[in-house]
Amino acid sequence: MAYTIAFRGGRLKTILLLLVILPFFTSFIIRTLAWKLILADQGFVLGTLKGWGLLPEGFGLIATPISVISGLVYNFLPFMVLPLYVALKKIDHRLVEAANDLYASRFIPSVGDFVNATILGSRETTMIGNVIQSRFLDFNDYPRASALGFVLMAAILVMVLVYARLVGSDELTSG
Repeated sequence: MAYTIAFRGGRLKTILLLLVILPFFTSFIIRTLAWKLILADQGFVLGTLKGWGLLPEGFGLIATPISVISGLVYNFLPFMVLPLYVALKKIDHRLVEAANDLYASRFIPSVGDFVNATILGSRETTMIGNVIQSRFLDFNDYPRASALGFVLMAAILVMVLVYARLVGSDELTSG
């Protein structure tokens, strides 16, 4: 959200920033109670989905971790977005262009990530980065871990080359 406002907001930048801080003009308690109404069993979201037959009648979100996390994210999102926006506005656009020239994208850093799945996920949450990390650190299986790392890097390289071939390398460098 901060990235979009900072780099792609254009003339709407002020309006988007206003929409981020607008909830602060309402009490924290009222905002939280509004989420309770929205997520209630017959509230706007679930009532509509149940009415369309997309959810069973017994389904509910109140008193679940999902409702707690939704409320936390909504109530504290501006505390994250505004500082990030300020920091992103200070980034030299030439650095972003240079990263794009080197085929950097949002996809590549997230492929090998194992921290988020470890901290935020559960034992059932597995990403390729977790497998490689556990092979190195837990099982001391260096050959298999190295092979998996190489296969991951090769797969990323192939995807980047296919992307460059489809889009054209001139299009990638002219940004």
